[in-house]
Amino acid sequence: MRSRPSRFFIPSLLVVTAVVVALNAWFGFRAIQSLHDSEYWVAHTWQVINQVESIMSSAKDAETGNRGYLITGDESYLEPYTVARHDLPEMLDRFKDLTSDNSNQQRRLMEMQAVLEQRLDLLEQGIELRHRNDRDTVRSMVLSGTGKVEMDHLRRISDEMENEERHLLAIRTATAEADNTNAHYIIALASALDLLFIVFLFRYFITERRMRVHAELYSERLALAHAETEAQAKEIRSLNMELERRVKLRTAELESINHELEAFSYSVSHDLRAPLRTIDGFSLALKEDYEDAVDEVGRDYIRRVRSGVQRMGQLIDALLQLSRITRTEISREQFSMSQLAESVAAWLIEENQERPITFHIEPDLSADADSRLVRAALENLFGNAVKFSSKKELTTIEFGWDKEKNAWFVRDNGAGFDMSYAGKLFSAFHRLHGDKDFRGSGIGLATVARIVHRHHGKIWADSVVDHGATFWFTLG
Repeated sequence: MRSRPSRFFIPSLLVVTAVVVALNAWFGFRAIQSLHDSEYWVAHTWQVINQVESIMSSAKDAETGNRGYLITGDESYLEPYTVARHDLPEMLDRFKDLTSDNSNQQRRLMEMQAVLEQRLDLLEQGIELRHRNDRDTVRSMVLSGTGKVEMDHLRRISDEMENEERHLLAIRTATAEADNTNAHYIIALASALDLLFIVFLFRYFITERRMRVHAELYSERLALAHAETEAQAKEIRSLNMELERRVKLRTAELESINHELEAFSYSVSHDLRAPLRTIDGFSLALKEDYEDAVDEVGRDYIRRVRSGVQRMGQLIDALLQLSRITRTEISREQFSMSQLAESVAAWLIEENQERPITFHIEPDLSADADSRLVRAALENLFGNAVKFSSKKELTTIEFGWDKEKNAWFVRDNGAGFDMSYAGKLFSAFHRLHGDKDFRGSGIGLATVARIVHRHHGKIWADSVVDHGATFWFTLG
């Protein structure tokens, strides 16, 4: 089941949504405002153009009305002139207001006002002369061409005004179209983002609803599982009580067996040794007192009896050691493994002074184990290495720590063994070599294995016949 989001997720999501929606609204408003401003300036430009055309139209009407009056003397022709004379100041003021942000147009307006005033004054003079019937002066005034020059001047100013406004119109129309396009894009993008958030929130709330349903089902299952767990816990407590009772019973049985083993060990140590000592003593007496009374066969029999008695004594000692190791409490401590190995090696060299034995012991090694039991294990491993390399001219034994296998090792250059029999190495009384080759009890490696297992470790070996053997072990 998917994990439930943090309790801050929903408020954070709503805040982000509100911010995005607000930003979309702001960008949309700005786009529309920019479009509105652009359209306003386009309309404003058209107003200026229309105002220029209106001014020129009024000026032409005044010119036409004045000319009609001068020719005919009919005062009805003066109506367009009178209207233009009245409207032109307002039109010029309106144009001034419309172009207040344009210094070039303001300059042209001042020039236009001066020309119009001059022209209107000239028209006014013509009307006065016509009232006095001074036809010759009027005719000379008309034929002088002054009016045409002034009207051409007005048309040139008007054309300059209109050309600049049309240039601005083109720029502002392009800006308006660009703002219109941007507004469409921004509104479309904002709408898409808003729609995306709506879809996301919708999916989230559907998922939340589904998770809530799953949570309710899970709670029901959890309640059922809790009830089942309680029932199982009750059954387990009952089984634990039964197990504790059986453990106590088995412990009592084991204690009884241990007492019997101790009694057996005592019997082996005392009751069995007494007959062996008797046999050994009388066989020694036969050898010393009656050696000349028997032939060579008899003397061989006596030697075999004594050898069997001594071997039986060694077996009893090995069994007693194995029994003691089984019952000894483990007392772990930190000690120098290198010094312990050197001590065992020195003892074996002292015991076998007639043989060239070389030990290579890795220095500065330490271990956390029961030093007494580890010494017993090394005595057996080193002793086996010395025994099974006795037929070599030079005995070489190595001891150290194997970093790759993460284990201690004992390596010799002795007789080795066939790996197909490796499974029998650590069982009591299983020997891979006969007494004719190497004498022994068959208990040594079983004792080592028992010590290693009591430390919760492992022991294994590798060997090639006539090329030595290597034993690895760990101490938990």
